[in-house]
Amino acid sequence: MPTGAVVVTGAAAGIGAACVELFTERGLGVVAVDVSKEGLAAFTGNPNVVTLAGDAADPLTNDDAVALATSHFGRLHASVLNAGIGGAPPIEAPGAVESLDQIHAVNVRGLVLGIRSAAPALRAAGGGAIVVTASGAGLRGDPYTWAYNTTKAAAINLVRSAALDYAYQNIRINAVAPGLTETPRTARQRADPALSATLTRRVPLGRWSQPREQAEVIWFLASPASSYITGAVIPVDGGITASTGILLAPTYDGEPPQ
Repeated sequence: MPTGAVVVTGAAAGIGAACVELFTERGLGVVAVDVSKEGLAAFTGNPNVVTLAGDAADPLTNDDAVALATSHFGRLHASVLNAGIGGAPPIEAPGAVESLDQIHAVNVRGLVLGIRSAAPALRAAGGGAIVVTASGAGLRGDPYTWAYNTTKAAAINLVRSAALDYAYQNIRINAVAPGLTETPRTARQRADPALSATLTRRVPLGRWSQPREQAEVIWFLASPASSYITGAVIPVDGGITASTGILLAPTYDGEPPQ
């Protein structure tokens, strides 16, 4: 029986589901939170996972997740605030501001609520970690994704600022900034051969990441192995944000370019 737990929001698919799998494999209980009851059903039968259907933008969902972690598994070790959404029309289009409000509710407000709910339990346990799934989109601009990029940039500076507020309580707050990752959300882009090739060409490592690769970095930031790291944002993007964006990184087969 696990002696502690991790809350994972946005747990039903992609990076969140990979986190649930990884954390339970390594001996922790997980409270898996998602709006999708159907997606959470995949964890049925795993005694180390407690599911909670709810919206990360809802204060009660965040409070209930932490309460489940402590009641089922004894204590909260970490909280992985992974839930996020995207999509918005052009700024001048009808409904653009309303779309921004919806995205902000999950991608920013949800993080604030997640931190607020987790902090007392982590403080009671002597400290712990909060890990936010931000995005490389929060570190730079992209066309046609103004609302998503805006909220992910806010998430990154929230992590930096909140880390300073909670450091003295031994609560570390960090973020990963994933790049192109093979998840259900990116299925459409990957299904389009031309678009997929164009996007892949932007990645110096020459491929998309797997959700498990993102989860491994989240595990590191949630674990004592990163005990002297707080307020950090780690790009897990195959080198995309290392580039200025002016020139593409070279590609070669077998031999480096001359």
